[in-house]
Amino acid sequence: MQYALLDYVYDAGWPQLSRAEQQQWLGAYRAYMEAMTNAGVLKSSVGLHPSSAATTVRVADGKTQVLDGPYPDSKEQLGGFHIIEVPDLDAALGWAARSPTALHGAVVVRPLQEGTFLTRDIDDFVKPE
Repeated sequence: MQYALLDYVYDAGWPQLSRAEQQQWLGAYRAYMEAMTNAGVLKSSVGLHPSSAATTVRVADGKTQVLDGPYPDSKEQLGGFHIIEVPDLDAALGWAARSPTALHGAVVVRPLQEGTFLTRDIDDFVKPE
């Protein structure tokens, strides 16, 4: 089963760390990524630029609104994600708990579904009558 491990981080906290603290955190994160790679569970990994680089698009009353920054007003923002393949949710939770992100932010574990609206029958996604 494939799961997304979504890393929610406090963007403003990174610049407040000393150089040594940043190096320590990055070293721990690299070791975590290497452990997932060596275990053969890591399928993909993506990091995101800080949320200050985000642009949010909404359509309200037929008008497009473009806003600088992320729309959700929260301390923690999505910083990146990993796609892993493990036997079950317990294994995914185990990998999430090992993430350095879990120490200072949050790791959300979400199962991936096979296919999309383009590759599956639309009836798979709508309520039965």
